[in-house]
Amino acid sequence: MPELPDITVYQSAMEKFIVGHTVKLVTVRSPFLVRTFEPDLMSIAGCEVSGIRRLGKRIIWEMSNGSFVVIHLMIAGRFHWKKAGTRPTRKVDLAAFDFEHGTLMLTEAGTKKRAALYMVAEKNGLAEHDRGGLDVLTCSFEEFSERLLIENHTLKRSLTDPRLFDGIGNAYSDEILHAAKLSPIKQSQKLAEQEVRRLYEATQTTLRTWIEQLLEETGEDFPEKITAFREDMAVHGRFGQPCPLCKTTVQRIRYASNETNYCPKCQTGGKVLADRSLSRLLKGDWPRTIEELEA
Repeated sequence: MPELPDITVYQSAMEKFIVGHTVKLVTVRSPFLVRTFEPDLMSIAGCEVSGIRRLGKRIIWEMSNGSFVVIHLMIAGRFHWKKAGTRPTRKVDLAAFDFEHGTLMLTEAGTKKRAALYMVAEKNGLAEHDRGGLDVLTCSFEEFSERLLIENHTLKRSLTDPRLFDGIGNAYSDEILHAAKLSPIKQSQKLAEQEVRRLYEATQTTLRTWIEQLLEETGEDFPEKITAFREDMAVHGRFGQPCPLCKTTVQRIRYASNETNYCPKCQTGGKVLADRSLSRLLKGDWPRTIEELEA
């Protein structure tokens, strides 16, 4: 699932590619994509995209007619910039937005169509799509600490809960916890103040570093390599490979359809966390599916 760094890169690209330009034509290929029908999505044809904003993991287009387009990519949704007039003909193509200088294609790999598009008539309606998570890039340590400790969960769950924190998912929570040298299953309300501060600083540093890196990699092009698995990540997606800090083999916790990667030496005091022994803890604290996490 595209997370805060990825969504930020998309936002930056769209500000360069489509803001100030008029939507000429909208073509929807997938009947599962559009979740609201008032106002009609087709009403944005002939309107200019006046601004782009991010709301959690959602991308929002501000239209010149006062309406808003809210797009949630979920796990496999992606954007691609194509030559003008490109039609959505492949199974992965969900919709095409034609501009005079190119076509923005919305795609989704796989058979489960989770990506969603919502039309919102006015600004007040955006509140329905706001999960209430704290903006982790702009918050103070005190705000972060208060939000973290308001409920008692595993750190993995707390970081990825969109009601608590804004835009962090499975991939970057692994990276943040590794940078903070904290176990993914440690309970949030059992952290010492210095551990909370370490987590806060790791959250800020990790996300900002990745945003800068992805923006630099993309340059003036439209981003085409949005993925949850990157070779230079420390632990996420690196099960069985050496930790870049201590060379200990990266381990994983698998529960239902979710997987967490961690370094036992850097994060859990040398202890390998066994899936079976964690099942009772995880059953009540970790969502089994992406849908549960986003609900």
